Amino acid sequence: MDMTPRTQTLFKPGHLSDEEWALRCELAECYHLIDYFGWTETIFNHISARLPGPAHHYLVNPFGLHYTEITPANLIKVDLNGHKVEDSPYEGNPAGFALHAAIHGAREDVHCVIHTHTTPVSAVVQKLGGIDHNGFYGAQLYGRVGYHDFEGITLFAEEKGRMIASLGDKHVLVLRNHGIAVAEASIAKTFFLLWTVQRAVEIQCAAGALPGPDVPLSDEIKTKCRDLAAQLISESGFAKQFFTAMVRKMHTERGPSW
Repeated sequence: MDMTPRTQTLFKPGHLSDEEWALRCELAECYHLIDYFGWTETIFNHISARLPGPAHHYLVNPFGLHYTEITPANLIKVDLNGHKVEDSPYEGNPAGFALHAAIHGAREDVHCVIHTHTTPVSAVVQKLGGIDHNGFYGAQLYGRVGYHDFEGITLFAEEKGRMIASLGDKHVLVLRNHGIAVAEASIAKTFFLLWTVQRAVEIQCAAGALPGPDVPLSDEIKTKCRDLAAQLISESGFAKQFFTAMVRKMHTERGPSW
């Protein structure tokens, strides 16, 4: 049987609920958006979305496929140990299970996790100071960033507790000398948070290349900026509008995702 992603059905499989199929479609679009923005790491990195219910099952990409090859149908469903709970010809990336399972298992408020290490992200998290909060985007992240010291490739379950302790109640986890994970209550909110982090580190890298000191912001202003941004996202549907607008833009330029 030809199992290439482009040959898979566009119709909802009968065993899936409408709710799960909608989540699969949104997650697949998120994978395509990450590629569209140029934030992929070839076949590596991962985005996960938690499924409704007490089992803490979540969806993640099949390992070995590029993000443009992800479809709603070929996403794999796994438990908190990274074991597939439904048949699939694909396997997951073991390096992703420890990170994603740890967050999904510990944070009831989190329904999506995105892990990236773009060049600006990797450059900033290699620096001792981490993410700077004196820029427009960086200020929106003030008090929302946890830091986790590098322990090598994230493969082992025994690191989970330390990663969760490093994240605490925050929504951005800096994996020092590595990359970031962002976690939020929905796919759209997580994508928008990632975009904010990416813009913050891009500007931080550009500002660092210019001579002269930066203009510092007071803690009061950074707190105000963070709180207003959070209010805008939580109360106005801003993140969902942003996500769907970017999907439309991507489809205009590239055509349908699958």
